[in-house]
Amino acid sequence: MGLLDRFEQRLDRMVNGAFARAFKAEVQPVEIAAALQREMDERAAVVSRGRTVVPNVFAVDLSPHDHDRLSVYSATLTDELAVMVREYAEEQRYTFLGGTEVTLRRDETLDTGLFRVHSEAKAEVVTTPQGVRTPPLAPAGAGHPRLVAGDDVAHPLTRAVTRIGRGTDVDIRVDDPGVSRHHVEILLGREVLLRDLGSTNGTYVDGVQVGEIALRDGAVVQVGGTRMTFRAG
Repeated sequence: MGLLDRFEQRLDRMVNGAFARAFKAEVQPVEIAAALQREMDERAAVVSRGRTVVPNVFAVDLSPHDHDRLSVYSATLTDELAVMVREYAEEQRYTFLGGTEVTLRRDETLDTGLFRVHSEAKAEVVTTPQGVRTPPLAPAGAGHPRLVAGDDVAHPLTRAVTRIGRGTDVDIRVDDPGVSRHHVEILLGREVLLRDLGSTNGTYVDGVQVGEIALRDGAVVQVGGTRMTFRAG
């Protein structure tokens, strides 16, 4: 029996079969669980040999109808989704930077049956036995690696994987027509790696087009017509 089957059975027992009677057009919990698995697979980042980091914080946007229907079981559902995420990560030998967290959000723009998943790898999230989030020990400061744009705006690199591009679902958004929606990503490990994501116009470091490279302090990263200077912290 697969993880999704076990997840569905556990959840259904907890809520007395409520989801077995749901309409097919509505979002089903097992669909959300499968989407979380895909999100981990797609955002998995190899940061060192034998260590692949995946997101540990997930937000699921639901239509008003689906949110109202599922929010009745929100605590049970999100707890079970978090368990499933941990089980899948263990099965795939993935690594988390912190505790797992899944939340459900209402999105007025979505139609019934549609949903979106947002995720990130956050080291400062700690899940206690009671499910309470504790604050980070210290805020992200100037000691972190960062990208500094031409207007002296600093973008701290505090996540295991930071995606840069023109899309609305990236971590650092660059409003530049020469930049792809998902242009490049930066991975934190023993070294800070920059990896081009198959962008249309390529990624340049110190004037040289690269596919993947370890960044050094002072390196100038160019995407489209935008330049950012890497500072190691």
